[in-house]
Amino acid sequence: MATFDDIKVDISVVLGTSDMPVHQLLRMGRGAVIDLDVREDDDVRIYANNTLVARGQVVLLGERVGVSVTEVLNRSPEMRPMRTEGPL
Repeated sequence: MATFDDIKVDISVVLGTSDMPVHQLLRMGRGAVIDLDVREDDDVRIYANNTLVARGQVVLLGERVGVSVTEVLNRSPEMRPMRTEGPL
């Protein structure tokens, strides 16, 4: 029987984006703040292996930061990986 224990998925959450010259980025020090193109209540984008799969909201869990999934995105058949022949 197949197991999913050894499948690795890289999860990324994008809070927002910002454009700046490299020289400005290199001059930033610890504690520097980067302005993003989003508001506090905007959804974040959730990626699995560089594919957008969901949207969510940032939540505080005590002293930790988490993401609450608010929408799971449907993927068109063209975006789904091809299934190999054989039993699952």
